[in-house]
Amino acid sequence: MGGMCVEKFDVAIVGAGPAGSAAALAARREGARVLLLDKAAFPRDKTCGDGIAAEAITVLEQLGVEGVTDGYPPIERLRLIAPSGVAVARPMPRAAHTVPRKVFDERLVRAAVAAGAELRRHTVRAIHDDGAGVTIDGQFRAGVLIGADGAGSVVRRALGHAVNPPGHLAVAVRGYTRTTNTTEQVIVTTRRRWPAYAWEFPLGDGTANVGYGEVLRGEPLSRSYLLESLDRLLPGVGSPTGMRGHHLPLSTRRPPAVRGRVLLAGDALSLINPFTGEGIFYAVLSGSLAGWAAAHKTDYRRALRQRLGRHLRHSGFAALLSRQSRVVDAAVDAAARDAAVFDRMVDLGLGDGVFDLRTIGRIASRLGHRHVATP
Repeated sequence: MGGMCVEKFDVAIVGAGPAGSAAALAARREGARVLLLDKAAFPRDKTCGDGIAAEAITVLEQLGVEGVTDGYPPIERLRLIAPSGVAVARPMPRAAHTVPRKVFDERLVRAAVAAGAELRRHTVRAIHDDGAGVTIDGQFRAGVLIGADGAGSVVRRALGHAVNPPGHLAVAVRGYTRTTNTTEQVIVTTRRRWPAYAWEFPLGDGTANVGYGEVLRGEPLSRSYLLESLDRLLPGVGSPTGMRGHHLPLSTRRPPAVRGRVLLAGDALSLINPFTGEGIFYAVLSGSLAGWAAAHKTDYRRALRQRLGRHLRHSGFAALLSRQSRVVDAAVDAAARDAAVFDRMVDLGLGDGVFDLRTIGRIASRLGHRHVATP
């Protein structure tokens, strides 16, 4: 009597969000037969700030994807308000976009399918790596499995990796509201329960993605507290619609990227910028590296290290320093006085930038002043 037929693939990917779709695109470009699994049907909403940095678009263009920001105008300026109230508003080095994840993710997954990836709606419950390949729920088998299934990753749990502990895990809520702001992304930080901030990212059509997040310290935070914090930092936002919450596993505590024939990418690998909470760039970049490595059977860890290692060290160091709100006050003050410092901070927070000695010196100089001037 024949048993259940197991479908075979070169690469299987759990999670069809930005990291998973990027992995599928990269693997397909190398000729691999790719299975893309997701528990949800697309289009589907995803809790996020919806900010798409220029660096993420560059990675996608290198994968042959175009048009993911169509219909959503570039946002060229960033306004950053420090805990002390000191502020800076300047053009970003490269324009960003605000694209709802319901739109952005569907465009990416459709691009992956158009490239030849086989998309299936399936909830993964068990994986088994026998050294020669990985079997998923007894139904699918692949030479390599990529876990790109987000902050609550089933693949990560199956490998025995715990969730990020307090201090390395943030929580945020977001929704949508009407706005007259169409030209700049706004981030308002606060000294109360620092590190914490609210944001307003305009979509360019009279609406904006608004939200509030902070690093968890061990005790749970109520929805009402998070909403009250949003209202305090962004007064006048009214009653945003579509309010949803989510966790952000920060890159300061990452599990191993590889175990056997299983790779992790994106949020499943805790690739969330601890400085800003940005994760889309990390997702598409790590996904593309994982897909390429899976197709070529090369060292994914080495590829990650070469591409992101120095940046992750710098962003982690910046996050450690910025646990003192006065350091953020000094950094914003320095950025207000020097466009090059502003550009470095944006590159570090939204892309793969690093600090240089000049930037550190400028911030240290402002930190040395007894009182940080308020513009």
